[in-house]
Amino acid sequence: MATFDVQNGQFCLDGEPIRLVSGAIHYFRVVPEYWRDRLLKLKACGFNTVETYIPWNLHEPKPGEFRFDGLADVVRFVEIAGEIGLHVIVRPSPYICAEWEFGGLPAWLLADPGMRVRCMHRPYLDRVDAYYDVLLPLLKPLLCTNGGPIIAMQIENEYGSYGNDRAYLVYLKDAMLQRGMDVLLFTSDGPEHFMLQGGMIPGVLETVNFGSRAEEAFEMLRRYQPDGPIMCMEYWNGWFDHWGEHHHTRDAKDVADVFDDMLRLGASVNFYMFHGGTNFGYMSGANCPQRDHYEPTITSYDYDVPLNESGEPTDKFYAVRETLSRYMELPPLELPQPIPKAAYGSVPVREAASLFGQLDSLSEPVRRTCPEPMEAVGQNDGFILYETFISGPREERELVLQDCRDRALVYVNDEFLGVIERWDPSKKVAFAVPEGGATLRILVENMGRINYGPFMLDRKGITEGIRHGNQFLFGWNIYPLPLEDVAPVSFDGKEAEPGYPGFYRAVLPIEGQPADTFLRLDGWNKGTVFVNGFHLGRYWKRGPQQTLYIPAPLLRQGANEIVVFELHGTEKRELTFTDQPELGPVSQVTV
Repeated sequence: MATFDVQNGQFCLDGEPIRLVSGAIHYFRVVPEYWRDRLLKLKACGFNTVETYIPWNLHEPKPGEFRFDGLADVVRFVEIAGEIGLHVIVRPSPYICAEWEFGGLPAWLLADPGMRVRCMHRPYLDRVDAYYDVLLPLLKPLLCTNGGPIIAMQIENEYGSYGNDRAYLVYLKDAMLQRGMDVLLFTSDGPEHFMLQGGMIPGVLETVNFGSRAEEAFEMLRRYQPDGPIMCMEYWNGWFDHWGEHHHTRDAKDVADVFDDMLRLGASVNFYMFHGGTNFGYMSGANCPQRDHYEPTITSYDYDVPLNESGEPTDKFYAVRETLSRYMELPPLELPQPIPKAAYGSVPVREAASLFGQLDSLSEPVRRTCPEPMEAVGQNDGFILYETFISGPREERELVLQDCRDRALVYVNDEFLGVIERWDPSKKVAFAVPEGGATLRILVENMGRINYGPFMLDRKGITEGIRHGNQFLFGWNIYPLPLEDVAPVSFDGKEAEPGYPGFYRAVLPIEGQPADTFLRLDGWNKGTVFVNGFHLGRYWKRGPQQTLYIPAPLLRQGANEIVVFELHGTEKRELTFTDQPELGPVSQVTV
């Protein structure tokens, strides 16, 4: 057993002053086989603590159905950190932001049309309580008060950036205390008046999040919290990327200089991130600073930090370690053996299947009067297809998706007419209906729910209605297509034509022990990739990233199945595997 608390304005471990030098590593963004490698590298950099979020939607993908295995085995991640000799800071749900789908909240909350989140709304609180009843007992044996490595836990996340329902924060604090979370509890917010006023509650330590101007940030914190230790809970030493942008980078010297400022001021710090990892599957989120300005996040969460996406030390690793060595004595640098990388070359795509030819095996359609969103038909992520018949003849009118979330492919009598995107009002589709009528199909892609800001109630698919001109269209067949795996796909050789979605299958042969590799998708357009049944994530030719990272544990000696779900068809007949990532052209970021 140990105690971690605040005494005489300082963090103390068993009564002795301690400065926390922490780094964020999200277990859910790293394959479990690599957790120990990443944590050892954190410790080798001189850090004494690791911090992680806990995403609710990963652990409760359906109401009352919980998972804590594989990527979701948070208990094992914390145990490994403890075995290595690291302290652990846990930032549990309900909300985590993290550029993660819906900020960690489960999409099924939105099946309730009256749902309100992150406030004293009883249906929401009831679901939080049910989740905490399962999650927190798993964490209790891992608390330092019970001999484990967890020294502190966060209540919510940057709440002052969102709301001011302090009764809600008190409710969460009490929920944690009632379930035995008897370690130091804290909040974290940006160093602005409204954020600190909305995010602080009495008796709970406040920390601040920033990327520069440390002295100013801590001065603001002191205005609201005159006593106690100062800590940057998120030191943004890199940044994330959206589709269509450049890859964001930050100069290593600049990062080390700001870190030096914090150490000189006597602060504790948590690097966000120390190792970013990957947004596997459909779990990347999105930003939306203005209602019509939707910005989906890419699959890579490299973040340009001390360890890159594949876990290799960067210039920042060495610059940060050198800075830290001026404030505390560090042992000689000892890193784990480098993880091998392999360029496996190109393999042919030999099998294909059209999505529309696979509908019966992939989806059970539901009949609805209106085109309802994913959540209303029990779906979290992926794609959804709306189908109806329009009588004719009719003159040409614009097709209005009211409103489209997020990207729709439109087909009339199986002819591809175009794309409608929520962020680009210039893209429109119009058509006439011939004598005898026409079948309208609309395939909508969920590109990630908003994870930050005022527009988080981000239901997916078509949320209001569909019009041809001014006339709403009723009577729909809805095909939920979560595409969580591709096992039901029958590769019948009927491949999709350009403009049409389909599945493409290749086999990657590997002799000997598999190595990390990177999949290039030159000549492909947009879609998702599955490796031996594991959903790797999204790709899009608009970039910035041009490769998808494949960790070696996803591969095996012998034949490896690679399935690409391509939305627009392709004439490309090969996949290429290289030993180097390509994250696109770079731009310097200032935070």
